[in-house]
Amino acid sequence: MVKTVLVTGGSRGLGAQIVNQFSKIGYNVVINYYQHQNLADRLVSQIGDDKAIALKADVRNRQEVDRMTELALKKFGSIDTVVNNALVGFKFDPIAQKSFIELKWDDYQAQLDGTLKGAFNVIQSVLSSMIKHHFGQIVSIGTNLYQNPVVAYHQYTTAKAALIGFSRNLAVELGKYGITVNVVSGGLLKTTDASSATTPEVFKMIQENTPLRKVTTPEDVAKMVAFLGSEPGRGLTGQNVTVDGGLTMN
Repeated sequence: MVKTVLVTGGSRGLGAQIVNQFSKIGYNVVINYYQHQNLADRLVSQIGDDKAIALKADVRNRQEVDRMTELALKKFGSIDTVVNNALVGFKFDPIAQKSFIELKWDDYQAQLDGTLKGAFNVIQSVLSSMIKHHFGQIVSIGTNLYQNPVVAYHQYTTAKAALIGFSRNLAVELGKYGITVNVVSGGLLKTTDASSATTPEVFKMIQENTPLRKVTTPEDVAKMVAFLGSEPGRGLTGQNVTVDGGLTMN
């Protein structure tokens, strides 16, 4: 039976690479988007509307997420893998980033809502279907900045660190239902819309200090996500796998 993956924020950047990786291994793909319908529709046309569907939902809005889940299940019958990739309102801009003393709690709350609340809504929405099938694979996108904050992106990194604890608690509870829960923490990616404001100096510093002497690409991370979200990754749960060319080592 063909399996189905739901990728939030799947219309562009890392999300689009993840969609393509799962499509290559034969999965049906549900491409969630919030603003970029044209890009999501383009991916569907490339993959084929028998194997892909583009669905709009703000992951922070539970009603929209539930409607997306309903439509995805209606088309494909199951959602076997969820990838929490959506990034709401953040740019990796070391110049524009506020110092801690300038930040307001609302800045933190915005990232907690996009990262943690978004994952909460999506996972809870699909969970009944996964439990029914006694099968599921959940992969959320973290960051290596929680371990090595080369730039102090306070609110973003804090939300992503919380995502690891959230995921490990889920791994403990959901394992009895055959559901795995993992995190893939990429390095700063070259280049996505979110990292387009990153200065050349930051990319150069990362490259020079990385054992592989390269900046991580969206494809590097997408390949690990597809591994953890498909059959080869079934033996792993509760893990935070870092993909950054060895810049950070566990």
